[in-house]
Amino acid sequence: MVEHGELVGTEFQLKVWNALKKIPEGEVWTYTQLAQFIGHPSSPRAVANACGANPYPIVIPCHRVIRSDGSIGGYSGEGGVETKRRLLSEEGVTVGF
Repeated sequence: MVEHGELVGTEFQLKVWNALKKIPEGEVWTYTQLAQFIGHPSSPRAVANACGANPYPIVIPCHRVIRSDGSIGGYSGEGGVETKRRLLSEEGVTVGF
C-alpha cells in the first residue's frame, strides 16, 4: 500500500483516483477511456475495481465513469447507482440504463 496525502491504496488505485479528479464536471468517461488515460489500455476492469475501492466517492468523482455501452455501471458510494444517476443529473448528464 502507498500513502498519498490522506489517500492510501495501491499505486494503480492512486493513479486511477488522481485521474478521476481530472474528469470535468458535466462530462463522463468510460472505464476504457480512463484505462487508456492512465496508460493501462487493457485494464478497464481493474479501473472499475479501483473506482469501487474509492474511499471518497464524491470528492474523487468516480460517478463520472460509465460503461463502454453507455450504461451507468456501478457506484460504491452511499445510495448506490441511484446516487450516481442523481449526481450526474445534477451535473447535466443523462445516462442510459
